[in-house]
Amino acid sequence: MRKTGTESAAYFGLGGEKDGFKKMKSHGFDCVDYQGFVNTETELFTASDSAFESRLKEIYKGAETEGIEIYQTHGPWRYPPRDATPEDRAERMEKMKKSIWGTSLLHSKYMVIHPIMPFGPNAEPDSKAFREMNYIFYSELLVTAKQYGVILCLENMPFPAHSIARPKEILDFVKELNSEYMAVCLDTGHSNVLGISPADALRELGNSIKTLHVHDNDGRGDQHAAPFYGSIDWEDFRSELKNIDESVVLSIEAKASDKLPAELYDAYQTTMAKTAKYLAV
Repeated sequence: MRKTGTESAAYFGLGGEKDGFKKMKSHGFDCVDYQGFVNTETELFTASDSAFESRLKEIYKGAETEGIEIYQTHGPWRYPPRDATPEDRAERMEKMKKSIWGTSLLHSKYMVIHPIMPFGPNAEPDSKAFREMNYIFYSELLVTAKQYGVILCLENMPFPAHSIARPKEILDFVKELNSEYMAVCLDTGHSNVLGISPADALRELGNSIKTLHVHDNDGRGDQHAAPFYGSIDWEDFRSELKNIDESVVLSIEAKASDKLPAELYDAYQTTMAKTAKYLAV
């Protein structure tokens, strides 16, 4: 049976990693997408390498104790992107390499990544330059990925101006890099924003998919709504998912409303876990 997961950001505000992992398990999740590398302006990244290593080993132990698998992590990401200059990209490269090491310390095999965006999220005046800059960046990063045995999963982003956003574009780019350490993360909500059915994306990307971000929207914005609360055909998705390797975890990335009363949060996350189990069958 396919395992299900959730994002660490949904829990670590509830009293730290230990309580967070315990709550994930009690709600019905098997795995977590660890997102502690997304923001690189935290104590985790400013600490010494030895402190970084010690902290991540502690986090791994906390997850292991509660029976939660850290199936995937999310690499550094900032919005709006700051990738315009060689200095920007060098700084991001350094943080990405450290995150790959961190992913290995968490005993995780996969790290989700975004394309670098030297022209910003909503423009791409030169698609050839965009692809070449990404090719150069990720060719270098793949050396570190191989060193630590971590597979980089390129996520489809909801930016129609970009030439590495749609399934064929992503698949072509991954094939061009030609590495066993490069794969795909399918984000269902991002696909829907681009007018592409997530089920069709599953059909096209096939088993190049190693990680999933599962959430819904109305097709007009990246709302990270719960499945069945937007316009995605989830029965079609569920049917097609059966053709994807069962080892790929179905990871929920839906955001609870800021208006949700605290006393209803456990019920909400339990419902998300049940929804994930339903979709994963």
